[in-house]
Amino acid sequence: MRMGSIILTAAGLGFLGLGAQPPTPEWGAIVSDGRSYLVDQWWISTFPGLFIALVVLGFNLLGDGIRDMMDPRIRR
Repeated sequence: MRMGSIILTAAGLGFLGLGAQPPTPEWGAIVSDGRSYLVDQWWISTFPGLFIALVVLGFNLLGDGIRDMMDPRIRR
């Protein structure tokens, strides 16, 4: 249920340089490293940022679906 916030926290740590250390790839670190190239090579930061957003959205939708299936008060 909290997977989305865990992923965002890990990405934030990578953005701050506190996550996994190089050469380990990490989406937050890739977004952070790509900031200096946004004018010419925008895709370096854009695609990992989109993947973070899609993964967080997917886990939130999955959690909502599981909650809807398991909650007896919502059943009709």
